[in-house]
Amino acid sequence: MTTKGKITVIGLGAMGVTLAKLLLQAGYTVTVWNRSADKAKELVEAGVVLAESAAAAIAASPVTVICVYDYKATVAILHTPEVEAVLEGRTLLQLTTISPAEARSSLEWATVNGAGYVNGAIQAAPSQMGRPDTPILVSGNKQVLQSVYSLLEVFGGGISNLGENIAAAPTVDLATLSYIYGSSIGFFHGARVMEAEGLPVNEFGDIVAGITPTFGEFLKYEGNKIHTNDYTIGESPLRISVEATARIEQAAIEAGINTEFPALAASLLRRADAAGYGSEEIAAVMKVLRAS
Repeated sequence: MTTKGKITVIGLGAMGVTLAKLLLQAGYTVTVWNRSADKAKELVEAGVVLAESAAAAIAASPVTVICVYDYKATVAILHTPEVEAVLEGRTLLQLTTISPAEARSSLEWATVNGAGYVNGAIQAAPSQMGRPDTPILVSGNKQVLQSVYSLLEVFGGGISNLGENIAAAPTVDLATLSYIYGSSIGFFHGARVMEAEGLPVNEFGDIVAGITPTFGEFLKYEGNKIHTNDYTIGESPLRISVEATARIEQAAIEAGINTEFPALAASLLRRADAAGYGSEEIAAVMKVLRAS
């Protein structure tokens, strides 16, 4: 099976519209369907075909890309007799953010209905799609993955094949989202600290962008510490961060700004220190998280 030629996209949020546009620009014949048909107007004007139903959209192409709000929406759209009747021999590429358990359930459902199924996770915003380095995680059956690889390359060149475990992509997706949201909330708290002292937040953004690669290397090191379960101090003793997060929390209290984020970080590190991990690498906080 090859993806070249016809392709269907179900879901026309900001990301779905972007995916459809990229496919059209790459020379595919694109069919789309969305519960709100008005979202397809611009695409139709550009040459995309709007199907009358989800079943008709899937029947129009050998491969269907699904990019909707959540798993509940996926089930509501796809798990119908009309759709199941046209799935035989087709391939579904799920790009909706779902859980590992939902990925396993989706694979079982697709297999029962004679369809190939691949789980993917986009690690970028719509404006960042289609670049040579746009990161996309994928997992699933080797042959099915191969059949959609050229399609995935339209969406971005930074493809990470995580193997045949269908739950791998959504698992890593949730893990990276945990990092992103944690970092983002930390950034927003930092922006509030800047505001409280009358300093420009845009300059803070520039500084964070500059130091991010260095912190990426540091987190890679800490990840290896956790993987090997070796918390011998090599870069950053946990006790230093106990003091640092306490200072951040105290500064927030003194400035009269929200303290929720630094309080959480300080609390976790105090617990790790109390458990006797202060003289180990900061990654030893993982022991507290495992015990929770």
